[in-house]
Amino acid sequence: MRELKIIEVKSEIGAGARGSSLGIDAIKIAALDFGSRYFKKYKSVEIPNENHLILETSGNQFAKRISGILTMVERISNEISKTLVKKEFPIILAGDHSCSAGTISGIRKAFPKSRLGVIWIDAHSDIHSPYTSPSGNLHGMPLAIVLDEDNIESKVNTPDQETINYWYQLKNVGNIAPKIKYGDLVYIAMRDSELPEQYLLKKHKVKNFTTLEIRKRGVERIALDTLKYLEKCDLIYVSFDVDALDPSISRGTGTPVPNGITEREAGNLLARLMSSEKVCGFEIVEVNPTLDRENRMAEHVFEILIRATNSLIND
Repeated sequence: MRELKIIEVKSEIGAGARGSSLGIDAIKIAALDFGSRYFKKYKSVEIPNENHLILETSGNQFAKRISGILTMVERISNEISKTLVKKEFPIILAGDHSCSAGTISGIRKAFPKSRLGVIWIDAHSDIHSPYTSPSGNLHGMPLAIVLDEDNIESKVNTPDQETINYWYQLKNVGNIAPKIKYGDLVYIAMRDSELPEQYLLKKHKVKNFTTLEIRKRGVERIALDTLKYLEKCDLIYVSFDVDALDPSISRGTGTPVPNGITEREAGNLLARLMSSEKVCGFEIVEVNPTLDRENRMAEHVFEILIRATNSLIND
């Protein structure tokens, strides 16, 4: 049985829409509404955030608030690394998806010689860089950070020197770059990517299990195939962006995309993935209750969290 630790990251400076920093408290309210003691049961820590930067100018046009993101990635990395060294299992509840660059950095810091696989359950491919991003929002760049990817071949932006310097520092947090390989990355339910990202996905033949495949072959088969694909990895990290869910379930996330998976499919998928002993960390991101009605997204996500946690403690 694994000892779990909840790591709260109420950071939203990487997102375009405001409100994802409130997602963790929304999940806690859902737990109360369900009469659950989940958040009393496990020890938790909250990582200080840099959300005050939202009130200031976004700074670097092609990588907004990148200095604050660097600070957050370093803080998250240190906390994740400490948690893993103590043989605790981190469940990370975070605001925007840029936080995951810190989680991956922390896993590699704790296990510098281990090969890390990443399961990215998300509507988006999140593989932009300051050279390609149409929005400049860092929550679209975490995988490029950990892959040490600039994608100069698809360059559409010309970042200033300050942005380039911060970007270099971000990719090299923990002095390991790249932190993962393209062949050790699996997308599930990814269905929205832009041309520069599509170039990389095609070039590196990145694995993506589509919603249609999940429907056709079933969650169990997809989970097994995902774990088999990553069988050469020593460790596996699972990141769940709630926009992987279909907007018909709830629009309580910043960038909803049609044709997503159902709450039941997500719960079954995560329960199956979490039963693998190689899984060393699990992250949920992008719950935004300000875009929701009656806290529906947080309630669905809490039920998914329970499913995943039960798999962890019963493995």
